[in-house]
Amino acid sequence: MRTATQLVRERAPELLVDGPMQYDAAAEPSVAASKMPGSPVAGRATVFVFPDLNTGNNTYKAVQRSAGAVAIGPVLQGLRKPVNDLSRGALVSDIVNTVAITAIQAQRTPPPPTTPISTIGGVA
Repeated sequence: MRTATQLVRERAPELLVDGPMQYDAAAEPSVAASKMPGSPVAGRATVFVFPDLNTGNNTYKAVQRSAGAVAIGPVLQGLRKPVNDLSRGALVSDIVNTVAITAIQAQRTPPPPTTPISTIGGVA
């Protein structure tokens, strides 16, 4: 997480970013005041990056179900084509939101480069 934070600072210095920090310090101003004084985002973070898929899934599901929050994700990045995942426990709104995000990703994804197809003997 420290490396990810440093990469964001280097590549997009205009973004307010801090971390690593615990979820309560990231989301709750009173906790942030004691755990992360002086942080530019603690207590008011709107984007959360987790160290692995399991941690992200557990956290977003807990927040979504206990707080009645709208959760969109997980959104997978870095693949050639848009692919996103849904839990077996997904709500209808989760499915609709994920389909919408995937459709937007598909519109923004350039087509893969074409490569010639060769067959044995050179005849296609």
